Amino acid sequence: MPRIPVHSVEDAPQQSQQRLQQLRAQFGTVLNIHGEMAHSPVVLAAYGGILDAITEHGTFDAPTREAIALAVGNTNDCGYCQSAHTQGAKAAGWSEPDTVAIRDGSIDTDPKLSALLDLARAISRDAGEVDDSTWERARQAGWSETELTELFAHVLVNIFTNYFNHYARTELDIPAAPGVGSR
Repeated sequence: MPRIPVHSVEDAPQQSQQRLQQLRAQFGTVLNIHGEMAHSPVVLAAYGGILDAITEHGTFDAPTREAIALAVGNTNDCGYCQSAHTQGAKAAGWSEPDTVAIRDGSIDTDPKLSALLDLARAISRDAGEVDDSTWERARQAGWSETELTELFAHVLVNIFTNYFNHYARTELDIPAAPGVGSR
């Protein structure tokens, strides 16, 4: 059962309404996670600020961003994020079996991407601690220090939403990803 009711654009705090309108336009509806975040303008603004920075300065393409989100969502056992990013990944060109393989770490179609996802999982799993061999594998696969630094922002926004969903007990309002419950 969710801990925080879902706001609509119309009944959200005034400071949250503009961002909630933007998210509704982007997703076609106010997702439960966004309606819950709207209770606290600072939470919604923090989330939006990270998204804005990624949009303005990020260099990863949509399939890479969604793969990172799936890997982190799985690492953090966030069913909501795995479900949302399964939909996003399919829109970005991944097949549903690919999304499952990305989540469980078995995708092997692109060694460069696999090395990046291993690094994302390590950041998420080990509170930011990454062993030298995982870092070096990503470097040897062709990722620059700039890209590996950017990866941290992508992992961060996903940890932010994963943890918020656990904290708020967000109910799933989108199709569940294969093998995912409501959490």
